[in-house]
Amino acid sequence: MPKVLDPNTRRALADRVQFYRDLGIHDFYRREGEPDVPEVAVAEPEPLNSLPILSSADALRAIREDIGDCTRCVLHKQGRKQIVFGVGNSETEIMFIGEAPGADEDEQGIPFVGRAGQLLTNMINAMGLKRDDIYIANIIKCRPPGNRTPERDECETCSPFLMRQIMTIKPKVIVALGAVAAKTLLGVNDAMANLRGRWYDFHPVVTKSSPQYDPNYEGAKLAVTYHPAYLLRDPRQKKEAWKDLQMVMKYLGLQPPAKPAE
Repeated sequence: MPKVLDPNTRRALADRVQFYRDLGIHDFYRREGEPDVPEVAVAEPEPLNSLPILSSADALRAIREDIGDCTRCVLHKQGRKQIVFGVGNSETEIMFIGEAPGADEDEQGIPFVGRAGQLLTNMINAMGLKRDDIYIANIIKCRPPGNRTPERDECETCSPFLMRQIMTIKPKVIVALGAVAAKTLLGVNDAMANLRGRWYDFHPVVTKSSPQYDPNYEGAKLAVTYHPAYLLRDPRQKKEAWKDLQMVMKYLGLQPPAKPAE
C-alpha cells in the first residue's frame, strides 16, 4: 500500500516539481525500488535550500530557455523576427530598462543597438562606465509592429520574465528609460515630469516557487529618466537626463571620466 505523505512533505514535493517545471523540465518518471525494499521506505525529499545554486549567468540562460520561441502574446504573429532577451554583466550593480526592441534590435537580437542605443552607450560612458559593466533589458522582448507603444497586456505577459532577470542580477540601482518602463515597473500612471528626480524603492515580484526567488534580496533603488529615442527627438532634454544620471552616479559613488587635457 503506498505511503500517505504528511502535509509538509507534500508541500516540499510540490515545490520541487515546480522548481523543475520553471527550468523547463515537465516529464517525471518514478523508478521502482528493489523488490525487498518496502514501499514505505521512501527517503525524505532533499530540502529546497540544499539545491545547487546556479551562477547568475547560468540562471539567466535558464530564463531564456524557459521563454523559448515565445507565443504567449500576439506579438509573435505581428512580424517580430526574434526575442531580444537582454545583454550585459549578470553581476552588475546597475540595470537600464527600456520599453521594447526596435527594428535594429529585432534584427540583431540585442537591446539598444540602433541610434537610440548609440546615445545610451554615450550616456553610460559619460557616467564613467562601459556597456559591458551594466545590464540592459526591455519591458517586453519582442518588437511591436511599427515600433508602436506596447499594449498593457503585452507588458503584463512579458514582465514576469523581466522580474526573474532582475531577481537573478540583484542590481543596486535600476534606471527606467522612458514612460512605459517607468509606469510598468512602478505600477503608476503619471507624467514623466512628476516621475523624474527622485528615488523609488523597487522589489521584483517573483513567485516563491521560482528558482530565482531570493528572500534575502532587499530590492533596488529605481530612478526614472528619458528614453534615448525621446532625447533624439528633443535634444533640449539631454541636460535633464544628465541630472538624472548624476543622481545615480552620486548614489553609486561614481565619478565621470576626466576630460583629456587640451
